Amino acid sequence: MTHWFWEFLFSLDILIRLGLSVRIIMRRRPVGVSLAWLTIVFMLPLAGAFVYLMFGELRLGRRHAAWAAQVRRPVEQWLHGLRTRKTVDWTAQGLECEPLAKLTEASLGVPALPGNHLQLLPDTEGAFRALLADIDAARRSCQMVFYIWYQGGVADEVGEALLRAAARGVTCRVLVDAVGSRPFLRGPWVRKLREGGVQVVAALPAGLLRAAFVRYDLRMHRKIAVIDGEIAYTGSLNIVDPRYFKQKAGVGQWVDAMVRIRGPAVEGLLGTFLADWVLESSEGIETLSHTSDFHPLAECGPSVVQVAASGPLDGNDAILRSLLMAIYSARRELILTTPYFVPDESLVAALVSAAQRGVGVTLIVPGKVDSRLVRLASQAFQGDLLAAGVRVALFHGGLLHTKSITVDGKFSLFGSLNLDPRSLYLNFEITLVVYDRGFTNDLRQLQQSYLAHCELMDQGQLQSRSRLQRLAENTARLAGPLL
Repeated sequence: MTHWFWEFLFSLDILIRLGLSVRIIMRRRPVGVSLAWLTIVFMLPLAGAFVYLMFGELRLGRRHAAWAAQVRRPVEQWLHGLRTRKTVDWTAQGLECEPLAKLTEASLGVPALPGNHLQLLPDTEGAFRALLADIDAARRSCQMVFYIWYQGGVADEVGEALLRAAARGVTCRVLVDAVGSRPFLRGPWVRKLREGGVQVVAALPAGLLRAAFVRYDLRMHRKIAVIDGEIAYTGSLNIVDPRYFKQKAGVGQWVDAMVRIRGPAVEGLLGTFLADWVLESSEGIETLSHTSDFHPLAECGPSVVQVAASGPLDGNDAILRSLLMAIYSARRELILTTPYFVPDESLVAALVSAAQRGVGVTLIVPGKVDSRLVRLASQAFQGDLLAAGVRVALFHGGLLHTKSITVDGKFSLFGSLNLDPRSLYLNFEITLVVYDRGFTNDLRQLQQSYLAHCELMDQGQLQSRSRLQRLAENTARLAGPLL
């Protein structure tokens, strides 16, 4: 009996491996991702199949699919209206910007919108003070989605401001990621907010039972706040006070930036929030339409802005295509900041190509990050970039969390998107593509201020690493497509 049992188990394992291999190949994912999963399935008997079924496919569940279908029609109607009432004079912005805007619209749906006023908020304290003032001045609505809300310090001030707003009749909606904000959702602040009239909803709930139907690691990584449907914030900052958050991680305080926006682009950010809210809450579109504060906004500034909301519902590489085109369009200078740098082959090729054609490419990353595996994988790519002439700068003023790209001082990308597979393929992210030299210059100055606290890497530092260190880095690099 034992003999037959083991034969059966062996045969079952072979069939599962072959079946999953065919499925992985037919899914036509990026080559690196497919090869990584094939390796796991073949190297780990049965366990590899289990890991793939848990994390290998983009499963959001039937409920999300049904709600997404319900949201699609009003979103398409809104997008049609945007295209008919907003046009951009690309001769004034720079003709080199138009192809990127067309590609991003084709991939993610939202056109570039003129007439916006942007204010870069280069530090956490200034960003929170501006947000608190706008919440206290709110007359109709405060609606926000964040990956992390962590109680303590200025985060509690945001909660108090929302309670004051709700007490004077303002509609307050808060959407936070169920995993990123787990301590907050289990703490006293959620009950306090809900009892005070603030609606709080957890996005993408996770659990053992749900894991069988919904992929656990698809996360709501966006950071958006919209006040009265007229003022919006986005960037890299979560609702956390850096003096309290992850102080035992040994990486220092997190360093973030946000942007305050007025004008038509606010419609794109509010529309993104509302679509997420409908998917995660029990409020239907009809009910929401009376209290959403969603309305057309007049032009009020010089900036052309494209709101690029990306996620697993939008196709595997929609935001990556825009990112690659932005890099390939660089002619003089390209500066990138990201906390987590685990690029795929296409992104490495784009950066190497830019450096080799004479573009001054600077990559600014934290000297220390809160994930050892990510740090090892990131270091494995640095040698290729340095050899091509890319400047790699290690920031030592804390965990640099700002996600930004400036191209030739002409246009920029700014938001929640990291340069890693999780942000590019799995997470729900928000990115502003800003076709404006004034804002891009402000952002470039912020990047330069980061450089003042950086150590520039050189080939000697890489070559001095032990063979064991290089083996660990290159092993982590193989796992890069899955991080």
